[in-house]
Amino acid sequence: MVFMDLNELRKRFSPSKPQISDAIDASPGQAARPMVSFNFIAANFTKTFAALLIILPVLITFSLIYRNPHSDHRSSPFADARVLDPKSSQINSQSFEHVEGADDKLLGGLLPSGFDVASCLSRYQSFMYRKASPFKPPSYLISRLRKYEEQHRRCGPGTQAYNEALSQLKSGNQSAVPTECNYVVWISFSGLGNRILTVSAAFLYALLSNRILLIDPGTDMTDLFCEPFPDTSWFLPHDFPLNNKFNGFNQKSSRCHGFMLKKNLLNASAEEVPAVPPYLYLHLGHDYNDHDKLFFCDEDQTLLDKVPWLIMRSDNYFVPSLYLIPSFEQELFKLFPEKVTIFHHLGRYLLHPTNEVWGLITRYYNAYLARADERIGIQIRTFEEGPGPFQHVNDQILSCISKEKLLPEVDRDNLAFGLSKNPRSIAVLVTSLDAGYSDSLRELYWEHPTVTGEAVGFYQPSHEGFQQSHKKNHNRKALAEMYLLSLSDKLVTSAWSTFGYVAQGFGGLKPWILYKPEDKKTPNPACGRAMSIEPCFHAPPFWDCKAKTGIDTGKLVPHVRHCEDISWGLKVVDGSEEL
Repeated sequence: MVFMDLNELRKRFSPSKPQISDAIDASPGQAARPMVSFNFIAANFTKTFAALLIILPVLITFSLIYRNPHSDHRSSPFADARVLDPKSSQINSQSFEHVEGADDKLLGGLLPSGFDVASCLSRYQSFMYRKASPFKPPSYLISRLRKYEEQHRRCGPGTQAYNEALSQLKSGNQSAVPTECNYVVWISFSGLGNRILTVSAAFLYALLSNRILLIDPGTDMTDLFCEPFPDTSWFLPHDFPLNNKFNGFNQKSSRCHGFMLKKNLLNASAEEVPAVPPYLYLHLGHDYNDHDKLFFCDEDQTLLDKVPWLIMRSDNYFVPSLYLIPSFEQELFKLFPEKVTIFHHLGRYLLHPTNEVWGLITRYYNAYLARADERIGIQIRTFEEGPGPFQHVNDQILSCISKEKLLPEVDRDNLAFGLSKNPRSIAVLVTSLDAGYSDSLRELYWEHPTVTGEAVGFYQPSHEGFQQSHKKNHNRKALAEMYLLSLSDKLVTSAWSTFGYVAQGFGGLKPWILYKPEDKKTPNPACGRAMSIEPCFHAPPFWDCKAKTGIDTGKLVPHVRHCEDISWGLKVVDGSEEL
C-alpha cells in the first residue's frame, strides 16, 4: 500500500512535462546535459518529499504516544484496570489467561482453577486492583481446601450422600444414625458485616469438624456473592425441610443445643455418648446463655460430632474461642502458621462479589482512586443517638490523622503554594452513613493548601443515612464500599464496627482504630493502631470447661488477647504483641 501511494504522489508532484522525465529514464547511457541533470534532481526531490509526507505523520504519532508513557498513570499499579463487562468477558478471559501470571490470579494457590471467568469476574480479577498480599497461603491450607472442595462435590446438594442425609430429617426419627457426610447449615442473620464474618467462621468450623458448609441464601446472599466451590453449590436448596423453621429457632427451641443441655436431654459428660437427634440448633448470637456457650467445650464437640445436621445462627466472629478447644488447636496451627491471617485467607477464598457488585467496585475505583499516588481509607461508624454529623467525631478524625501523620497538615495561613504542576496526589475514600464528615474534610483541604504541596481529594460513594440491611441495593453498596476500603494503602476504622473488620481483613491491613467516644467527648488518644488484622469476637465465653468455673479467656494463651476497641472481646494475634 505504501508503494502504491508513493507512486500516486510521485505522479502528482512530478514535472509538468512527463515526456522529458520519460526520456531521461529511458536513456541512462547518454551523456548528461544541464537540462537532464536538473530534471533528475527534481524527480528525486519529488520522491523524497512524497515519502516524507507519508512517514512524518507516523513519526509524530509515535512520538506523542511514547514521549511520556507514564504521564497519565502516575505510580499506580492499577491504572490500566478497567470496568469489566460480562459481555466481553470471553475475549478478556482468553487474553487474561495468557498475559497474567496464574499464581497471582489464584492468589498464590488459594483459589481453585476451572471456574468460568464470565460467571464471576471478581474471582480471578481482584488481584489486578490490590497490591500483592504480604501473607502467603500456607501449603497445608491449600491442600485442605482442595480436599474440602472434593468433599463438597461428593456431599453437596443433589448428590446421593446429601439425599441420604436429608432422609433423616424427613423421616422424623428421634435418634440419628451415622451418615457418610455431616453438615453445618449457616442461617443468614444480622447485618452484612456480621454475616461476612460469621460465614467465614462457620466455614472454619466445618473444616475443623469435617463437615460440609451449606448457607441459607436469605434475601440477598445469592445477589451479593458467587459460588466459591467448583462444580457444586454451597447455597441451601429452597426445599430444605427446615427452611420454614429458621425464623422460629431460638434458645427455647426443643432442638436447641443449650436448651437440651439445660433440661438434661443431652449429657456431654456421660461416659457413653447418649443417642442424639438428627439435627441440633446452635444459638451462638450475642445474647446466648451459659448453656449455649458450652459449644466451645471439647466434650460438647465430641457429642456434636455424632449429629448429622447442625443448624447455626450467629452474629459473632467466634474464631478466637475455637483456639481454646484442645481438639482443634493443633489443626488450627497447621492451617494458619501465621495466626493473624485466618479471615484474610478465608474471606478472600470464600467471598467473591457478583458481577453486579464488581461493577460498582471497578467503576468507582477507576473513576476516582486508580490514578492516585496513595489511597487512604476512612471508615466512620457512630453509635451516637440523634442526627449527625457530630463535632466531637469530626475533631476525633482530625486528631487521629494529624497525630498519626496519615494526611499532610494544612497551612491555615495559606502561605504554602504548590510549585509543582503535577503534585503528588492522595485519594481519601470515606465511607459513612452521613455525608457531613467527608464534606468537612473536603472543605478543609480545599480552603487551605497542604504544607507539603500534595493534592488531597476526598470521595464518598454513598451516604444512606441509616442502615438498611433488608434492602438489596443498600447491601450491594455496603459490600462495594467494604471492598473499596480494602484497596487502601492505609486504613482508619471505627471501634465496634464489623464493616471495618471486613475491610481490614480483605486488604490484610492493620488499621488505626477510632476509639468509641463516651459522653459525646473526643477520646484521648483519638485512635490507636490495631494489634492484628483479625476481627474481634464481641461476645466470647468466659468459662473454663475443665475446671467448670469462670475464667478470663483472654489470658489463657498468648495468641488470643482482648481487643483494642472492646475490652471484653477477644481477637487472634501473633502471640508477641503487648497488651
